Amino acid sequence: MTSFENDFRYGAADRTTVSSLAVSLQQLGAFVACFAIWPVTHRFGRKWAIATCAFIFCIGAAIETGNTHSRAAFYVGRVIAGLGLGGSSVVVPMFSSEMTPRQIRGQIGSFYQLMYTLGIFTSYWIDWGVAQNYTKNDSRMWQIPVGLQLLWAGLLGLGMFTLKESARWLTAVGRHEEAWESLKWIRADDGPLIQAEMEEMCAGVEMEAHAREGFRITEMIQGDNLRRTLTASAVFTAQQATGATAFAYYGPQYFKLMVGNKGNSDLLLTAIFGAIKVAACSLFVLFVADTVGRRNILTCGALFMAACQISTAAVLRSHPAPASAQVTPSGIATIALIYLFVIAYNFSWGPLPWPYVSELFPTRIREPGIAVGVASQWLFNFVFSLSTPYMITNMGWGTFLLWGVFDICIAAFAWFVLTETQGKSLEEITNVSSSPSGKAFIEEEYEHERRSGKTPEVEIK
Repeated sequence: MTSFENDFRYGAADRTTVSSLAVSLQQLGAFVACFAIWPVTHRFGRKWAIATCAFIFCIGAAIETGNTHSRAAFYVGRVIAGLGLGGSSVVVPMFSSEMTPRQIRGQIGSFYQLMYTLGIFTSYWIDWGVAQNYTKNDSRMWQIPVGLQLLWAGLLGLGMFTLKESARWLTAVGRHEEAWESLKWIRADDGPLIQAEMEEMCAGVEMEAHAREGFRITEMIQGDNLRRTLTASAVFTAQQATGATAFAYYGPQYFKLMVGNKGNSDLLLTAIFGAIKVAACSLFVLFVADTVGRRNILTCGALFMAACQISTAAVLRSHPAPASAQVTPSGIATIALIYLFVIAYNFSWGPLPWPYVSELFPTRIREPGIAVGVASQWLFNFVFSLSTPYMITNMGWGTFLLWGVFDICIAAFAWFVLTETQGKSLEEITNVSSSPSGKAFIEEEYEHERRSGKTPEVEIK
């Protein structure tokens, strides 16, 4: 929700508090849902968990849209919608990584960010459109943008009825024949390559299940699992610390800071900002996602974003936006720098964290692992969405400098800490079958399963 929607609904006296709460409460609900959804998807599967999350989101969005004349009711609706949003943000990348071939897993995983970006782009132009056609006293000015959320959430929930369950989840719970049918359906093939993929999947899941029977949550902080858990949390924390998400929520305020305010120019500049995000993310997904290593992209993207943010801070420090809101060369320069910043973000830290984190964990701890990582995303999404209006008001140009410093730290983290996952299977990434003893174990266990009729009759190579 953008700030002007809060302004006309509640008045400008407490606009900063209302704006930050209206945005951040949804993130708070999403943070809680990241942990609540794990036992649900673990027991009932990915498909039904996603459909349930969409239904919960629709309930929250309906409460928000209703003209209750109650700020408390609106806040409750935001929290409920956040529960559905946070739960789906855990399960959707999980479902995607488990059903996608390794060759295009980064590309398909990055589609999550592309759809997120497309949604923001659509909301910007809807906000600009209603601002042109409705007055601040007309309830339709906020009901139209908020109510349209029901359309997309409903399509997600209903669309899940057309999909099959995750083949990896079905394998993990022992439903091997269903898993084979699901894999054949999603690949539209049952040839030797698909059979080999099924073998590897079954072997990896079986090995993990036999090696660590009786899962305990304390496993998340033991050995390599602790490293994976900390990495997942750090990656999503870094994504929020780039400053891009705060800009997505408070674009109009940022553009007012850079060029002043004249009419609805801040909304128009934000809408153009959204269009650039969609174009950049689309180009990345189509041409870059699975052709360049994840680590290199994340490092270079963070450095480029740092340069843009620090340069913006320097320009604003020396040439503040004029009170007359006239177009100035310095204003044009800052707009160009922010547009370059968002291009870099959507070529790196925007889309890549989703597939990267979903690739880190073995099947046994994938649900809680991704939940912890995405929870970090929503936690710091909440922190920055709550604090950004105050940062803009009190820090001014220093806000951009802070994001720039964060981006430099993020670049160092990506280069020195992250490992490469591009082009590897999930089993290779998690070292399930890397040792000779591991391979022998896989063959022994899989042969036992094949003789018992639990897996397709295919030969292990």
